[in-house]
This record gives sequence, C-alpha cells and structure tokens, in this order.
Amino acid sequence: MSTNRVALVTGASAGIGKDIVRRLLKDGWTVYGAARRVDAMQDIASEGARVLPLDVTDEASTKAAVETLLAAEGRIDALVNNAGYGSYGALEEVPLDEARRQFEVNVFGVIRLSQLVLPTMRQQRSGTIVNITSMGGRIWMPIGGWYHATKHALEVLSDTMRVEVAPFGVKVVVVQPGAIQSEWSGVAADNLEKASQGTLYAQFVAPMTKVLRGYTTASPASVVSDAVSRALATTAPRRRYATPFDAKGLIFLHRWMPDWLWERFIVRALA
Repeated sequence: MSTNRVALVTGASAGIGKDIVRRLLKDGWTVYGAARRVDAMQDIASEGARVLPLDVTDEASTKAAVETLLAAEGRIDALVNNAGYGSYGALEEVPLDEARRQFEVNVFGVIRLSQLVLPTMRQQRSGTIVNITSMGGRIWMPIGGWYHATKHALEVLSDTMRVEVAPFGVKVVVVQPGAIQSEWSGVAADNLEKASQGTLYAQFVAPMTKVLRGYTTASPASVVSDAVSRALATTAPRRRYATPFDAKGLIFLHRWMPDWLWERFIVRALA
C-alpha cells in the first residue's frame, strides 16, 4: 500500500490535464495520468507519473484504470476529472449524436469514474473529487449550447454529490477555468468551422470562432493546476475555484445581471 497521497488525473495527454499532473508531482503526490493517447503522456511518465489508458466513455476502460491503480497503491486520495471537450454550433445544426457524445464525455464519464472511486474513499473516510467544469457552467453564449449544458449539468451534479458524500469524509470541489491556453480551444474552433460551413448562423459562428482562436493568448494552464493544488492542500476546500480573472468577472456579471441584460451584453459582444 502506498504511503504517499495518490491522485488520478484524467485527460492527462495535453493542456490542463498534463499541467495538473506536473503540479501534483511537484507537490509530492503519487500521480496517475490517464487518457486515450498513451503515447502523448510519455513526457510526464519520464517525469515520474504513472500513465494509464483511459476512454471515459468505455465502461471496461474506466473499470480497468481504477482497478489497476487500486491494485498497485491500495488507496486513492484524489480524482481530478479533467477529461472533456467543447463542441460548438447552433442548436438547429448540431447532430444529436454529437450532443449525446458530449454528454457521455463531459458528464457521464465524470460521474462513472466518481462512482468507481467512491467505495474506496468511503472506506478510507477521506478523499477529494475535483471536477474541472468551466466558467461555461455558470454562463451561456450562443453557439455553445450543448457545451454549456454539459457544464451546467456537472455543476449541479457536483453540488449534489458534495452533500451526499460529506458524511463519509469525502469532499467534492469544482474548478471553473476561463480562457486557458490549450489544445482544447483550437480543436473546438476547427470543429466549429467544419461543422458550420454554409450555416445560417454565421453572425454568431464567425465571432465565436474568433473568440476560441483568441484563447492562444489567454492565461497559462498553471492557473488551473494552482487552483487544484490549493483545493487538495487544505482540509476545508472551497466549493468552487473560478480562475483566472475573466472567469471570476463573467460569472459575477451573469449572477447579478437580469437575463435580458445578459442577453443584450452577449449579443453585442459577439457583434
């Protein structure tokens, strides 16, 4: 049985996930990085991480990953549910199969992994589940309806789980990134352009593509891994960590603006 704190980080093959793995290694954790692209995790493996193949939409894959970790370590102290993606497009034009897939990855995959680690955490009477949502879980914009829906759902499910597992000594934390430099935004922009050729909603698609492309000059992934590190370092973490300032600001505005004013604000911002 491991004497170090043990963490499992999903979506560890790039961007935010890879940075979280590195930060937790620096903090002294035994870290398992998991993703579909095992070859893309060889760098963090050379830095001390253990890597696992994981497709969060596949039941056999998720069970195998958790069982492998528990067989080797005998415990799990943190699950960082970072795996996820953004698929954009007008609601009229996004195929329902794509919408379902986004829920499978961003919502059901997260909850299934949580279900698999909770028996061990309950037995230990300790552990923390960190769900990486998005400022998009608290706000909305046109062309991002399905993505926002998955993140809204994960926010609600995290709140529900937090209360349910608290009597067993388990904590649930949400981290809400804003604009972060990563592969995520470029892939989302590319997919939006491909899916929206000939769209009737160009007035929204073009500016949203520009917004996503602009993420390359956004904050580094370290602002998210710092938030995860802080949440895992304290015995009384906050329920939510919004980061960086754009996430805090937009969530604050949405909270206090009436719906009609937010709608006007967003439409003008994308004009």
